[in-house]
Amino acid sequence: MSSSGSATSGAAPVAPSAWAPFGHRTFALLWTATLISNVGTWMHDVGAGWLMTTLNSSPAVVSLVQAATTLPVFLFALYAGTLADRLDKRKMLITVNVILLVLISVLTVLVHFQMVTPVILIVFTLAIGTGTAFTAPAWQAIVPALVPRDALQPAIALNSMGINISRAIGPALAGVLIASVSLSAPFAVNAVSHLVIIGALILWNYESNAKKTSQPVVNAMLTGLRHVAHNGPLKATLIRSFAFFIFASAYWALLPLVVQGIEGGGATLYGILLTLIGTGAVVGALTLPKFRAKVDASTMAAGGTVGTAVAMAVLATAASPALAYVAALLGGFSWIAVLTTFNVSAQTALPNWVRARGLAINLMVFFGSMAFGSAMWGQVATATSTSTTLLIAAAGLIVGIVLTRNFKLGQGEHLDLTPSMHWPAPEVALPTDGLTDRGPVMVEIEYRIKPEDTEAFLAALYEWAGERWRDGAYEWRVFQSAEDPELWVEAFMVSSWEEHLAQHDRVSVQDKDTQDKLRAFDIRDSGPIVRHLIAP
Repeated sequence: MSSSGSATSGAAPVAPSAWAPFGHRTFALLWTATLISNVGTWMHDVGAGWLMTTLNSSPAVVSLVQAATTLPVFLFALYAGTLADRLDKRKMLITVNVILLVLISVLTVLVHFQMVTPVILIVFTLAIGTGTAFTAPAWQAIVPALVPRDALQPAIALNSMGINISRAIGPALAGVLIASVSLSAPFAVNAVSHLVIIGALILWNYESNAKKTSQPVVNAMLTGLRHVAHNGPLKATLIRSFAFFIFASAYWALLPLVVQGIEGGGATLYGILLTLIGTGAVVGALTLPKFRAKVDASTMAAGGTVGTAVAMAVLATAASPALAYVAALLGGFSWIAVLTTFNVSAQTALPNWVRARGLAINLMVFFGSMAFGSAMWGQVATATSTSTTLLIAAAGLIVGIVLTRNFKLGQGEHLDLTPSMHWPAPEVALPTDGLTDRGPVMVEIEYRIKPEDTEAFLAALYEWAGERWRDGAYEWRVFQSAEDPELWVEAFMVSSWEEHLAQHDRVSVQDKDTQDKLRAFDIRDSGPIVRHLIAP
């Protein structure tokens, strides 16, 4: 599985325990079910990776399994996030998981009867990855509905820990089952694990807050893109994510080939290394809160990036299992430090109304970087060697820290992005029948400003423009009257009257403070004058 609340007055609130989210029954239910499902997923991934090495051991072909897993999320996550913001998330998750159950069951049968070719495996991996693309934004977006705001960060950390507990368990079980039962066994367990997650979702007593809307899906997707483009804290997170994952992808894409180059390498060693990566990540999830209390998010991510680079360098030169074990533990610890920091930074930068779309774009950067990086590093390893490629990628991680040092993480942690509800719906004289579908709509706000305040006013207005773009406007301008220089007009366009009414519900407490400063520049007692112009 992968919000904001109002500030409180009086004494500072006591930080909740790292285990506080388990006090909420629904979170505990879904966390447990997701843990079981993720164990199955990791077993599946180990089985698919090892199956491909038996079908075709070319680095370029083996790396395609990782690319096929991640590419669909890059392609479909925004559309899936838009649906998650509009539909009942619980029903959406149940439907997609049923489809995944069928796909994985069919693949299990094909593997059992040795009917799988490299092309068939990649096609099924793409299809299953597409299912993941349609569930991932919804899973992440429901977290604020499961716990109160003050437990959000512990909940995100616990989700990350759960993923890595499953990473510690799943690969080890997969290695044992492949060696003792058959190569199809991990796929069968994954199919069963999807029954568990479907059952938990059915038991979840969820009241959807999705609102019916006539806005086309494409328009809603564009609204999400514009929000992200003008959300500074989220953009900084995305830039840092790309700089990390494009190089860190080499770690995962080439790990099966590293195992083959180590003395005694095989499916069992591969499973052990993945287990140790998961173990390192679990240790990190339990100990990182202490580090996080002493350093900021950017420093935490930089430290994790350096640790990942060191782990890759050690892995590149490992000739014995012992060195590979050290690299796996360090890699898992460093990975969770970076991943959790990025995830919290993205979650706290987003208001609820666009959360799934914003997180979908965050996932697109993550999976797009992993997919492109996996394919790229596979080609580099084919042209050079696995060890050389890992060393190049490790150096790239260090360069990325230097180039992105000015993009700070965690900027949204102290922002209040809850709706302010201070902006009443406009009163109109037009007939209300069919009004919501009419558009586009141009909103004009007229200000009268003292000449000596012009520079400060425009600075505040351009800062405020970001709110217009973030909350749904697709065009924004400011004009000065040629006849009356004290008169200024801010104008912005939205796609429909329904979308403009939604803007009234989206303005956050943080934005209200900026708007109040802007309104104070108007010299009239009545304040700025607002006009709404609707296309016929």
